[in-house]
Amino acid sequence: MKQKRKGAAKRPHPDESFVEFVADQLSAIPELFPRRMFGGFGFYSGEVFFAIIASGRLYLKTDEASRQEFVARGMTPFSPSETQTLKNYYEVPVDVLEDRTLLTSWARAAIRVAEISRS
Repeated sequence: MKQKRKGAAKRPHPDESFVEFVADQLSAIPELFPRRMFGGFGFYSGEVFFAIIASGRLYLKTDEASRQEFVARGMTPFSPSETQTLKNYYEVPVDVLEDRTLLTSWARAAIRVAEISRS
């Protein structure tokens, strides 16, 4: 029988404090909740999946129009592996991440994009 390492179950996920920070920054988003997924976290507003946290970075869902602001700021798409890139999710710039009002505005835009792509 395989033994569990002592304390292994209590070790927090490396991104948990960042998830808490982002959730606090986005507290104005209705029905906001994070969910663990694939070694990171996904953020939802109700049933709408609009953001990814991986490796200490926040990525928001984009479309062709909203993506331009991310690209203009030098941000890159989410790449869960060397062979895969999700071009609809782009990293959020630090200045946006630290500004609660601006981040909430960007998140609302990401939610709208996600809602449109669901229909």
